[in-house]
This record gives sequence, C-alpha cells and structure tokens, in this order.
Amino acid sequence: MYFPPSLSSAAFLSLHYLAFAQESTQDLTQALQSNKNLSEFTTLLTSYGDIYANLSFQNGVTILAPNNDAFNKIPYSSLGPAFEANQSQIVRSVLQYHILPGLHPSGSYNGTFSFDQTWLQNTSYTNVTGGQVVGGVQQAGDVNIYTSGMGSRSTLVTPNLAFTGGIVHIIDTFLIPPPNFIQTVPQFNLTAAGGAIEKASLADYVNTHLDITLFVPNNAAFQALGSTLQSMPSQQLQRILDYHIVNSSTVGYSSNLPNGTVLRTRAGQNLTITFASNSLFVNQARVIQQDLLIANGVMHVIDNFLSPDAPSATANPELPTAPPLIQGTSLTDNVVPFTSFLPTSVTSFDTNSATPTSSFGVSDIGKGTTAFATGTTGASASSTHTSSKKKSKGERVQIPRLKLMWAGSLLITLCWLLGLL
Repeated sequence: MYFPPSLSSAAFLSLHYLAFAQESTQDLTQALQSNKNLSEFTTLLTSYGDIYANLSFQNGVTILAPNNDAFNKIPYSSLGPAFEANQSQIVRSVLQYHILPGLHPSGSYNGTFSFDQTWLQNTSYTNVTGGQVVGGVQQAGDVNIYTSGMGSRSTLVTPNLAFTGGIVHIIDTFLIPPPNFIQTVPQFNLTAAGGAIEKASLADYVNTHLDITLFVPNNAAFQALGSTLQSMPSQQLQRILDYHIVNSSTVGYSSNLPNGTVLRTRAGQNLTITFASNSLFVNQARVIQQDLLIANGVMHVIDNFLSPDAPSATANPELPTAPPLIQGTSLTDNVVPFTSFLPTSVTSFDTNSATPTSSFGVSDIGKGTTAFATGTTGASASSTHTSSKKKSKGERVQIPRLKLMWAGSLLITLCWLLGLL
C-alpha cells in the first residue's frame, strides 16, 4: 500500500491503527471482557455510565487501562483515600486522565518525550488548554513509559488492543493527575522554592495561571544565596521569582523548547533556551530535571538562579554549575531557607508508602484543599485525614459495584436507539 511521503511516521501509524480498529469486530465491552487482567478496570469504568457510553461511540481514541495489579497498588499511593472513600468526582477525574483523544499506538513513541492531551479538562483539577497531558516516551528495549503527576511512571505491558472505536494499552500503574505547584514541590525536594513563592505572595498566581511554565531553582541554589534572599523585601524577592515564570499561550514542555527558543517572563524580560553538550540550559542555568507536570502546566528544575539584571547570560556547558549571578552568602549547616512559609499540609507528602497511606493526596479535594486542583484553598488546608481501615500488603481496593452500573448499559442502549432515529 502506498502512503504519501508527506505523512510522518506517527501519522502513518495512526492511520494504520485507525484502519485496524475499524476492521476490528469487537466493541469496547468485548475488548475489555476478553482480557481477564482488566476485570477491575472494567468494573470501574462501567460504573461511570456516561464515560463508558461516550467511549463506546468514539471513532479514534486511546485508553490507558491499568491492570489488576495496578489496583493492588492504589492503597500505597496518593490515590488510595479517594478510592477507598468512593469520592466519585475525584475517581471520575482519574478515569478521564487515562483517556487520550486520537490514536496513539505504541510504535508512535520514540526516545523524545511527547505530551498528549487527555479527557481531563475539569477546571477543578487542571488549567491546561485542551486538557491535562500525560507524557510518553519509548526507552531502551522498546519499553514504553507514561509519566504523570508527582513523577509517577507507568509501564506499558500490553499494547494496541484494538476495538471498533480505537485502541487499549494496558499499563501497570495508575496515572496520577498532577497536583498544583505548592503541593508538588516537596516531592522533588524543592521546598525552598515553594516557601519563597508563598513569601512573595505568588502562590495564587503560580497555582492557577493558565498554561504556566516554571524554571525552579533547586534547594542547593537557594542555600547558596540563602542569607541574601531571606533578607530581601518581599517585593524584591518577587521580582527575581517573576523572572522564573513564563507567560505564554502554550506550555513549555521540553519538546516545545528547541535550541534558541526565546521565552517572555512575568518580569517582562526574556529567557533564552540553549541545547549544548547534550544538556538543556535556560540562560546560564542548567536544567537538571525536565517536564515535571503540575495542574496548570509544567516545571523544570534548574541548578542556579536566573537574574533579571543579567538577561543576556549564556550557558557554559564546560562548567558543572555556573557561578551565581546574584551575590549572596550561603547558609550554614545545610539550612534550607523559606521552608517555614510552606503550608503544613505539604511538608510530608508521600506517594509511595510501604504501608497504606492517606497522606495528603487526591482525597483532600473537596475538603478545603487542592491536591491536584487549581484553586488556592490548599494554602491553609490541613492534611489530617486518616483512613480508618488499614489493608494488608497486596490487598486490592474494592471498587464498589454501584447500583448505577445498570444505568451505564441502559444509557448505551438509549444512545444507540437515538442514533437510529
């Protein structure tokens, strides 16, 4: 079969799998029920009749379906309390985060991260144009990995199960909808940045602004300038931090930052992206961790402060870390500045506990907090919710067989009948 040379390999694969899906004789229900390792996911999905009905009438959709083993891991993750308490709106958002518009066959991924939109568009949980994204990359050995909130990684274990409306990929771990910035920073040891944002009265903006891109100095960068930064008036500190916040109509994922990209900051001055010696730089600072997803965009961790007084600073790949552009005195005894300004609810976040945990996570949404929401009430929230029911290692979260399950099937039937009129 001939395909025009203008078609990219990803487009070619999408067309191929679209034809393959359309030729499939099994619908979504049959595809799910034919795989015993998806029994828990099937039960969960069919309990949300509107989502299930919508999926049944899609023509080109990709479902990242957690297998039964993934359900065993729920009590040990930040998703546990929400599932145990059957907090339906939160679980709904988690389900939506596992559904990608369009066809994304396993072979369409390569060694460069792509960031694909999902059905999660509820502004209570995300503020990214077109829907929150999930990262996808193919690693050595043709192993596909999906990344989500809090640095969570899910491995593709069974790819490209076709049904009439698209394809299903089976993954080994649930995707986690990304929390906001303040709730995310402790997970990556960026507590100084989180506290500084709070002190400078920027938390509301950073947590809620649409399509935000942040370049976040690590704790070591704060420690190197700690005495100077701590003694700054809030307005001066805000000016420096504003230079680390990008205002743009698109989120600055690394795949959108080719060499030479110029970005406009909240401070009104530009940043320049450089790719050299297999490393990514912003001005003179080296990016040491890329593409950490947050509720309203992305953040990249850098090893140095950017200075609004030196916007023309350039990268020197030969240096492990460039000298600070802002003069200051380091703090002694490994003191991390600004951490006292962080809300107490985010100082001990744990997303992968050895025992079932109800530490601050998605269950707190709707209780005055914003684990992966975009609101601002999380700043004064308390993470005190504790599960009253402990589970032994390996015990599966029981997804309630809701009485409304039959309504899903009824809704599908009604939609089918209406389609015939």
